[in-house]
Amino acid sequence: MSAPRRVDLPGALGARLARMPWVHRILAENLLRRRAEDADADHAAVAWLECGDRTIELPFVPARLLMHDTTCGPALVDLAAMRSVIAAQGGDPRRIVPGLRVDVSTDHSIAVDSYGTRGALAANLAAEMARNAERFGLMKWAGAAFETLHVHPPGTGIMHTINLERLATVVSRGRAQGPEWLFPDTLIGTDSHTPMINGIGVLAWGVGGLEAESVMLGMPVTLRVPEVVGVRLTGQLGPGVTATDLALTITEMLRGVRLDGRFVEFFGPGVSALSAGTRAVVANMAPEFGGATGYFPPDDAVTAYLRATGRAEGDIRQAEDYLRCQQLWFDSEAAPDYDRVLHLGLDAVVPSLAGPHRPQDRIARAETSASAERTPIALAAITSCTNTSDPRLLVTAGLVARAALARGLSVPSWVKTSLAPGSPTAGALLERAGLRAPLEALGFAIVAYGCTTCIGNSGPLAPAMDALIAEGAHPVAVLSGNRNFPGRVHQAIRDSYLASPPLVIAYALAGDFNLAIETDPLGIATDGAPVLLRDIWPAEHEIDAALAAAADPADFETAYAAAEASPAWAALPASSAPLYPWDNASTYLRPPPFVTTDATQRLGRFTARPLIVLGDDITTDHISPAGAIPPHGEAGRWLIERGERPDDLNVFSARRGNWEVMLRGLFTNPSVRNLLGADIPPGSTIHAPSGEVLPLWQAAARYAAEGESVVVVAGDRYGMGSSRDWAAKGQYLLGVRAVLAVGFERIHRSNLCNMGILPLELPAALSLGTGDRIEIDMPEDALAPSAPCAGRVHHADGRVHAFTARAAVETLAEVRVLKAGGLLPLMLRASLTAS
Repeated sequence: MSAPRRVDLPGALGARLARMPWVHRILAENLLRRRAEDADADHAAVAWLECGDRTIELPFVPARLLMHDTTCGPALVDLAAMRSVIAAQGGDPRRIVPGLRVDVSTDHSIAVDSYGTRGALAANLAAEMARNAERFGLMKWAGAAFETLHVHPPGTGIMHTINLERLATVVSRGRAQGPEWLFPDTLIGTDSHTPMINGIGVLAWGVGGLEAESVMLGMPVTLRVPEVVGVRLTGQLGPGVTATDLALTITEMLRGVRLDGRFVEFFGPGVSALSAGTRAVVANMAPEFGGATGYFPPDDAVTAYLRATGRAEGDIRQAEDYLRCQQLWFDSEAAPDYDRVLHLGLDAVVPSLAGPHRPQDRIARAETSASAERTPIALAAITSCTNTSDPRLLVTAGLVARAALARGLSVPSWVKTSLAPGSPTAGALLERAGLRAPLEALGFAIVAYGCTTCIGNSGPLAPAMDALIAEGAHPVAVLSGNRNFPGRVHQAIRDSYLASPPLVIAYALAGDFNLAIETDPLGIATDGAPVLLRDIWPAEHEIDAALAAAADPADFETAYAAAEASPAWAALPASSAPLYPWDNASTYLRPPPFVTTDATQRLGRFTARPLIVLGDDITTDHISPAGAIPPHGEAGRWLIERGERPDDLNVFSARRGNWEVMLRGLFTNPSVRNLLGADIPPGSTIHAPSGEVLPLWQAAARYAAEGESVVVVAGDRYGMGSSRDWAAKGQYLLGVRAVLAVGFERIHRSNLCNMGILPLELPAALSLGTGDRIEIDMPEDALAPSAPCAGRVHHADGRVHAFTARAAVETLAEVRVLKAGGLLPLMLRASLTAS
């Protein structure tokens, strides 16, 4: 049997290779490997690698695709609807099938209904299956209908942790038109934290669900040669400084330079002082610091991680040999040609937390202070892939819990505690270290192997906290997650703070956020002495010893095999037919109206009403909420009218297969302020001709009936946060023709283009009021990447303000999509033509 082929990167690129950022080397390999079979790849390779043209568009084909249940849900609904449309028009529905490996985790649906006891894990899992059986049935249907798609059942863990511990190979083997190749493991994912895998040298970034659908159906990811910002690390982290502290420091630093979706790569001697777990925590925060990636090239720390997680020794040796030969192995002395270089001394990093509203708002732990206001901790959650995937952080939290318990400390009744690791191996790790019992004794029992509080599935607050809120207390959340946007983790909580898992436990013990955490007592010991943070924080040698005692590579195969063999999943009914059997009465799954061949493009010269006007930092959580559906809202009323229980409407993220619900949930986050007028409720606007305040979807329908176009206007960093395509799909359903913003976040900008909505970057914020109109002049034949767009504001009082916007369109592929009226109609037409 012949050895697999490999691109000879040193031979192809010569002396230039050593000066290239590692991410450029991987993108170059992707082009060179495919150039013989793909004319576009060959053209891009010549233009970039031979002629130095960095404006060329690169057609990148990842090795695999990663999704989770609330991003795969809309995508699978779209694909199922595409099959139905093709079948109805006489085509072969089986043409709609993913052409690459797709892994789907089931991690975003589980809520913290039960907590505080070991039985919470099973109780929450059972509730998740009961609530989401119909959605999970769709996923199971897809696993049968699409042979390249694999669903990881509930309880298997968080997608990014599964990727780190189970799926990532660092170097892959695969066939392309016959020959077998060795090549770098690469992927894209429909979650913005996909770059977490960059921590072990796998190049990946997050995309919207629509772009993922196009990749499933054979289209490459198209991007310009990325600008790469190099972050040179020196020194090493000091005692007591955690991976979380480093991640928050880097997030603060990089948000200060405005990355605008650039690739970030870490280099320098300080990289070698970081474990793979620490690197993954930092890489996870790429969307929070504004980058597409946070890449760490592979080295000995990566191969050590692969061994620690039970990978086959032969595969590890093959990967290292390949990476060294291809000059993809990390060199701590290398200084590639970056577009910009930043510096960070690791010894300058101090223990920190971040909040109350943005992950970049770092606070040194020593600078926390007390005030007169009572701010009880409502939620203390060790949650999310970000920090629970690093075993050192989990063990440190367990040691803090054990020391606190030994002093006689306990958590007040109003604090809802939870531990939701990213992996089912966490239970065995903590058990072997003797730390699971003390965590449970403080209320930090494992409630799930899923995202839970991090994405708003925090469940109801403790009854004692409800009583405090009724008395006027200001509740606060402290969590080990990656985002703390107002209202994200719970609708009743505006202020949230990001912290390391051991610091979450410390705040839970204190019960109130209003203290100087390093110098004020966390509680009183059984001997009457005050207990300070330093009294229960473990030394580094204690953490090392506990980790050494707890680690067992065999855990990974055992734990994942047990989770994959879920009896509840096996018993779940699901269709095996090639067409999904839609139920017209379903409140979860309905074929969306934008899956059609009849869509028309929304470009041209037009005058529009501003449907909603927003300020800076509007996140995808603001646009399309993920948390609990309130019964008194438009979406809740729609569900109740169709027989759903008011006390169990599930969360918006679970209803993303139902466009009627998602439409009614748009912009209903309690923090949304519509600047068209004072006191406009979230999710509403002023219908200018009548002056009525209406829900957005009703106002949009009325404007459409009156023949009026509508646009959305926003400030800077519009679309921060997750990759959810519903933030763009919802605006499409509102009839929005263009979004005008001072600045866009990368994934949301791409999602808007893929829905046929023109993103326009403004030179400055627009001041608008009821009755104002916006004139846009962007004819189809003038649209090009970064094309200027003339605009004018016609104020109600007769004043006219002219401006020139920039089409925030980056590639010719996006131009084609906008001219076609959206990505889904474009793909549908292509599939029907092929049929």
